[in-house]
Amino acid sequence: MASMDVFNSSAFSMTSLTGAVEKVDYLPQLLGSLGIFEPMPVRTRNVFVDRRDGSLTLIPSSPTGAPPEELAADDRDAVPLKTTRLAKGFTLYAEELQGIRAFGSETELKQVQAEYLRRMGRVRGDMELTQEYHRLGALQGILLDADGNTVIYNYFTEFGVQEAATVNFALTTSSTDVRKKCHDLTRSMARSSRGAFTSATRVHALAGDNFYDALISHANVEKTYINWAAAADLRDNIAFDAFTFGGITFHNYRGTDDNSTVAIDPDEVKFFPVGANGVFKKAMAPAEFGPFINTPGIDTYAMNILDRDRQAWTRGELYSYPLYFCQRPDVLRKGVKA
Repeated sequence: MASMDVFNSSAFSMTSLTGAVEKVDYLPQLLGSLGIFEPMPVRTRNVFVDRRDGSLTLIPSSPTGAPPEELAADDRDAVPLKTTRLAKGFTLYAEELQGIRAFGSETELKQVQAEYLRRMGRVRGDMELTQEYHRLGALQGILLDADGNTVIYNYFTEFGVQEAATVNFALTTSSTDVRKKCHDLTRSMARSSRGAFTSATRVHALAGDNFYDALISHANVEKTYINWAAAADLRDNIAFDAFTFGGITFHNYRGTDDNSTVAIDPDEVKFFPVGANGVFKKAMAPAEFGPFINTPGIDTYAMNILDRDRQAWTRGELYSYPLYFCQRPDVLRKGVKA
């Protein structure tokens, strides 16, 4: 039988486990794959976002010899934020290792490691789902805790920005000019960005099921593609897929299977830029444990806690200290189907 002593191996040290967990496959999620959150390793839990309002102004004409107009100083301030703390663990009891036979210490260690990492992989899946939830919150400008009600940060309030009015796409009306609504929305976002949009910036949207279905079946949308080879895309089953129209890529967002824990309201759509400068950030603070204090933060930290008195159990724990935030919430938009 495998003994609990194997957990004293260097393979279960804090640094070794952290490296191993980074290699564990995690639950793939759309927002993580888009790579829109710029990683920002920090050495403390507190983050200060430095803001500078350097708007462009017209220069009035002046007579020869007159002094030039003085450049006004930038309005500058810092918005204080603090990273979140996400932690979850499991307990592996000695009696659960009864079935692992030791054909040699190396084999025994590998089998125990496999079971340990299997459980840690489940914790990693929960951690990744939680981080996807935080990404989704940042994309909407309001970061909520796991209960779905407690507000961690309202980025519109934090950055002193008025949230834009909801756009009614009127998809239940066959005569609606959907393309123009897309163009107007893109122009509005670009103008609000005040230079954050570049020639490479594209607008993406997370659409709820009803909104997405109404969009791809709308008369004016179908008419646009009817003579194109791309019309075949509209006839295919593209549920939980992406569809580009009016210069906007609409993703039929697939969240959790209950369509509520991590999800977009079925009748709503959320718009955000991809490839814009300095809009979305992911701060990563260091773990609260000795080896990592005052070091640049990384995505996750794993540790093992052994019952040294009785060797009856060992605990695996996973920690993460992220803050997903939108420092330009004025570019965010949302819409409804009807």
